[in-house]
Amino acid sequence: MAGTVIDVRTPAEFMGGHVVGSINIPLQEILEHVEEIKKMEQPLVFCCASGIRSGQAAAHFKSLGVSCENGGSWMDV
Repeated sequence: MAGTVIDVRTPAEFMGGHVVGSINIPLQEILEHVEEIKKMEQPLVFCCASGIRSGQAAAHFKSLGVSCENGGSWMDV
């Protein structure tokens, strides 16, 4: 799949298992990485544990005009 998978869970959650090749940027730090994220290969797919945090991240980046989607649970991506 072309694009970039961004896992917005905490580093501890990410270490417990994640999508191969995904990037861990915790939701609470996402605003510090906006310009970096906008330069990543799109579409972006945000994932987390249940889809709530990734939905917040996807909504924010969609509002900035970034091609992205909420992938929901990392286990479903």
